[in-house]
Amino acid sequence: MRYSTLLSISLGTAVALAAPSQNKKRAACNSAVTISQSENPFSTRTLHANSYYGDRVRAAAQNMTDTSLTNAALAVADVGSFLWLDTISTIATFESYLQETDCSEIFGVVIYDLPGRDCAAKASNGELAVGELDRYKSEYIDPIAAIVKNNPNIAIAAIIEPDSLPNLVTNSNLTTCQNSASGYRDGVAYAFQQLNLPNVAMYVDAGHGGWLGWDANLQPGATELSNVYKAAGSPSSLHGISTNVAGWNAWIKNPGEFENDPDGQYDKCQDEQRYVTIFGGYLANAGMPNHAIVDTGRNAVQGLRDAWGDWCNVNGAGFGVRPTADTGETLADAFVWVKPGGESDGTSDSSAVRYDSFCGLDDAFKPAPEAGQWNQAYFEMLLKNAVP
Repeated sequence: MRYSTLLSISLGTAVALAAPSQNKKRAACNSAVTISQSENPFSTRTLHANSYYGDRVRAAAQNMTDTSLTNAALAVADVGSFLWLDTISTIATFESYLQETDCSEIFGVVIYDLPGRDCAAKASNGELAVGELDRYKSEYIDPIAAIVKNNPNIAIAAIIEPDSLPNLVTNSNLTTCQNSASGYRDGVAYAFQQLNLPNVAMYVDAGHGGWLGWDANLQPGATELSNVYKAAGSPSSLHGISTNVAGWNAWIKNPGEFENDPDGQYDKCQDEQRYVTIFGGYLANAGMPNHAIVDTGRNAVQGLRDAWGDWCNVNGAGFGVRPTADTGETLADAFVWVKPGGESDGTSDSSAVRYDSFCGLDDAFKPAPEAGQWNQAYFEMLLKNAVP
């Protein structure tokens, strides 16, 4: 992914998620959970604060260079966030984290391991090569689906493959994306089918307003997503899209951050509210569910980027609005924290194999470690600049 990966994958070697440091099992529901496509799954449930991220944050709180931020850091550990399953090895501890979820909560998980992952970037290329769709199905999706089926009393929100289908819309000129296209479409459709379960609410990633929100991308974007949805048999557990995942866009900003640029007239979706509503209309016309969840984890501060496409470790960022279903917009089911704040988007070391030039731009925080590794200084910056 251009924005985030849970764990650093260097030279094809993946590191597994550590098991929960403590057994924090809570009171699961007494009966099987059923989430209907017509309901907002967040309206009566709080996003679960998974202990993988919580433990990383609590460890960071003990190493603050600015001790005045310690209490704020500890509060972040209790904020709900999504758990990233970005390698096959991370699945081993998924169930342990999942079973910490209370009946009043919904567990957030990111499905992110397509063959040829992140075809338009270098910082977070995945472990599966183009053509390894069978491995994706049998070694990645199938075990995840089995765990979900084994825990029918737990509500789950699943974000499906960040950046994948949007890349096919806007980066079709790249050989890497051309080679990945069929695997992306077939892989996402397979994930839709296997995770089409009563206790799951799926949201397929749709980039953000500065990506598919351009006037010329709205219809192709809706067509791409809806075609995969229909190829999967129109699964009833799909609620719509995720937007701004690991991104920086404001929910509401008028004029938008780049609205007054010379080409701003060609993008009506200058903030995520406009994107959710405008693109939502295109999705509805294409016959696809059009509700959305929006990542507000790091979007508190605007005006930091030199260009809308600058995605890596944006300098000056801050934690944004905490997860809530109170969005003020019918199509927006919830604001959520998807990208774990404090984990790097990519290394600023230009000599590294997985270096992406976006991580060396003037508006990128430096120094920065490999994608997924903890960046203590960046975490403290997010705390200092948090709004609210």
